[in-house]
Amino acid sequence: MTESIFIGGADAEGSGQPNSPQSLLLKVANRHGIVAGATGTGKTVTLQILAEGFSNAGVPVFCADVKGDLSGISQSGSEKHKLHDKLLSRSEKIGLEDYRYHDVPTVFWDVFGENGHPIRATISEMGPLLLARLMDLTEAQEGVLTIAFEYADDEGMLLLDLKDLRKLLMHMGDKEVRDALSQEYGNVAAASLGAIQRRLLVLEREGAEHFFGEPALDLKDIMKLNEDGRGIVNVLDSTRLINSPRLYSTFLLWLLSELFEQLPEVGDPDKPKLVFFFDEAHLLFNDAPRALVEKIEQVVRLIRSKGVGVFFVTQNPRDLPDTVLAQLGNRIQHALRAYTPSERKGVRAAAQSFRTNADFDVEEIITQLGVGEALVSTLGPKGAPSVVQRTLIRPPASRLGPATDAERKAVQAASPYGGKYDEAIDRESAYEILEDKEADAAKEAERLAKAEEKAQRALEKKKKRTSSRSRRMSPMQKAGNQAIRTASREAVRYVLRGIFGGLKR
Repeated sequence: MTESIFIGGADAEGSGQPNSPQSLLLKVANRHGIVAGATGTGKTVTLQILAEGFSNAGVPVFCADVKGDLSGISQSGSEKHKLHDKLLSRSEKIGLEDYRYHDVPTVFWDVFGENGHPIRATISEMGPLLLARLMDLTEAQEGVLTIAFEYADDEGMLLLDLKDLRKLLMHMGDKEVRDALSQEYGNVAAASLGAIQRRLLVLEREGAEHFFGEPALDLKDIMKLNEDGRGIVNVLDSTRLINSPRLYSTFLLWLLSELFEQLPEVGDPDKPKLVFFFDEAHLLFNDAPRALVEKIEQVVRLIRSKGVGVFFVTQNPRDLPDTVLAQLGNRIQHALRAYTPSERKGVRAAAQSFRTNADFDVEEIITQLGVGEALVSTLGPKGAPSVVQRTLIRPPASRLGPATDAERKAVQAASPYGGKYDEAIDRESAYEILEDKEADAAKEAERLAKAEEKAQRALEKKKKRTSSRSRRMSPMQKAGNQAIRTASREAVRYVLRGIFGGLKR
């Protein structure tokens, strides 16, 4: 059984180093890692060769394809590729024996359902914390959103999609409902409800309505092996999604959180049950409130015991908080640029995160690395980081570059999940429940209004009969008429309150 993934080796002629192969041990792959480097330095190819390695070892992978290049992992490399000679030369330099091309079992996913199977979550699964982050709500607005979730739970109303949440907020905007909720759960300000509704409109314009709904993703479906025992690589097409960076980062964090919540404890397995690549990881922490950062830290710290390895892919390690960076034991650092004081500070910080190699100055080398070259330090069998080595990253066995539209469609057509996720389901939830209650309330209000009108007509007839005896209404009659009207209005309010139900006073 494969115990490690070959990452690359030194070019003895080009670097003056002995040819020291660099590998990632599977048994410590759930200790997480980072792939960093400036744009165009080879991070995507490194992600690709790691995904290939995990797949070949029987480990499923989930990764985001931000630029579209990663889709080529579904196709075999070819001797006709324009870079074939360079790839072959690279494999010889680093001592990669038996280098041959092959494809990788792949399933394409897409929040918008255009370049892969639709991938959805329900509003309830997302929860108020992540939803507040997605909508950029204030603390007060987040509190009102939390009350909305609690109220929906107490009333047995499912929140599945955006129209459910919008209908619930409209219902909570009714003054009597809002006052009752304020007494039961805490202050529900009309201004906060309005602000949340406006943010929902912004979400819809960004395409979030495609993401919220059913059928929701079953996590077991991204943790499958194919017929020959290789792990399936789940590629989330993010070429459009990345244009909504908050939706992109919140979705990936939700998925990571769901894995943490649902998977059982397994300790330290011989190999991960799933490896999760978080590309453009800096988006996760941009303007994130402290409560959310703490949640991310907790998930990263504890999810390894569920057998899940997380690899953050970003331009600079400084994009991640120190508390998260400290938990990433496996590190692959591509070239960084140092044109400004801030960039030089970032280079220094990246260099200091490695175990020093006496053969070279790490800080100096980081700025000199070529494309497809990196500084590599991985955890050893006992969990200690290895001395950093300058490494030529191995060439991929799958295609270097994107798959064609026809090839993607063929992969999707062969997927076992088409019939399961491609068609949306809209079952009874908060929207339908509140619509029915409003319809019932309207019918009852109409009935009571007709009854009041009938009583009023009868009263008018009685007045006409008695007008011949007296044109002036006695105080007793006036009081009686007023009592009838008051009782009628109170009856309408009582019935409506009962129909909308569940509001304790």
